[in-house]
Amino acid sequence: MTKPVWIIDDDRSIRWVFEKALQREGIKFTSYATVAEAWAALERNMPQVVVSDIHMPGESGLELLQQLSARFPKLPVIIMTAYSDLESAVAAFQGGAFEYLPKPFDVDHAIELIRRAIDESMRVDDAAEAVPIDGVPEILGHAPAMQEVFRAIGRLSQSHTTVLITGESGTGKELVASALHRHSPRASKPFIALNTAAIPRDLLESELFGHERGAFTGAAVQRRGRFEQADGGTLFLDEIGDMPAELQTRLLRVLADGQFYRVGGHQPIKVNVRVIAATHQDLESCVKAGTFREDLYHRLNVIRLRLPALRERSEDIALLARHFLQKSSQEQGIEAKKLSEAALKYLSQFSWSGNVRQLQNVCHWLTVMAPGNNVDVSDLPPEILNANTPVSAQTNWLQALSNTADEALSRGETGIIEGLTQSFERTLINVALKHTGGRRIEAAHLLGLGRNTLTRKIQELGLEAE
Repeated sequence: MTKPVWIIDDDRSIRWVFEKALQREGIKFTSYATVAEAWAALERNMPQVVVSDIHMPGESGLELLQQLSARFPKLPVIIMTAYSDLESAVAAFQGGAFEYLPKPFDVDHAIELIRRAIDESMRVDDAAEAVPIDGVPEILGHAPAMQEVFRAIGRLSQSHTTVLITGESGTGKELVASALHRHSPRASKPFIALNTAAIPRDLLESELFGHERGAFTGAAVQRRGRFEQADGGTLFLDEIGDMPAELQTRLLRVLADGQFYRVGGHQPIKVNVRVIAATHQDLESCVKAGTFREDLYHRLNVIRLRLPALRERSEDIALLARHFLQKSSQEQGIEAKKLSEAALKYLSQFSWSGNVRQLQNVCHWLTVMAPGNNVDVSDLPPEILNANTPVSAQTNWLQALSNTADEALSRGETGIIEGLTQSFERTLINVALKHTGGRRIEAAHLLGLGRNTLTRKIQELGLEAE
């Protein structure tokens, strides 16, 4: 490589970290504190890769990204930001960013991204035009699992692909579906949401496809169904796993050719609708049990997004709680309540079976019911205080590990770390493979491993037979 990597960030410490890491790797670099400095240097030479912060005094990283994408579409730009929200991720990817790097970041991971970007800069890659993003973030989260969701929404922002969203109830599946629509080319068209589990079976067909006048008792007028209402836009089908078998067949036909008949109708109706489906169920198990059509499953499962449970992203609980308390206070027209450190710790260790929705309800309860503006543990709702929680699975398994190590050392055993590490890895890999139905690439992604690394570990741990 003859051209340098450009680091653009007004934070001197961030520049220093990159400089030392790139120097160690033998990668040429140049650092700039502002976008203006970088533009001035561009008159003299070209970078191989640009790594830029979003929020800086003067011109922003996104403005830089937009102009670079227009002038130098082959130049990879890595956007980094301390504001780890959906809007930043989508704006970065829509602007043509090579990758989105939330702060704080792992230095080795950042260097790996830069090396990939260097390789990419040798290839022709058309960059997308930047699309301005307005409004406040509709989905919040700093946890790595949520950053993966943000990245996926960003990559899908210019796509019409069918998406299947999985996750427990209350994890925000409709929010993600709405975000996919809002950042898509269909954003100006309708977003129609339907919970298939909430509609009686005998009314669901009419709800989806509409009916003609006189089609059944009570059908006094013609009615357009949700597919017609969503024409040109997006139809979100929540709890798709509960859809009756006969309607699964009709849905499959619409997905295949975009045509359907109203109930009682004889003329085919053609629509252009992007379907986003969601479920808390394991659809693979439903297929095996014969309650969900396999061909429909494969039609829906083009791109899958898994939303993490709130207990899997406990580092986001404080952020979400403050956001919901602020939102509730604005709705009630009162001063926002503040959680004590003890209350935040308690909530962060709670199991949250209802996930983000349950946390939002608790924050609304606190806004209305907590006696003062400062909320302590004793002010939390009774169902939170009286539950058999706070349960910290992390504390439980760490204590069990501690006990196992203590017993082994008491017996005079040595070199115990190798055996315990193998048991730890074997357990995680088995659970991940079970979760993905044996799909190794997906399991490797969930574990944060490379595919080859996972295959090697499976062989080393003797998991092939299992």
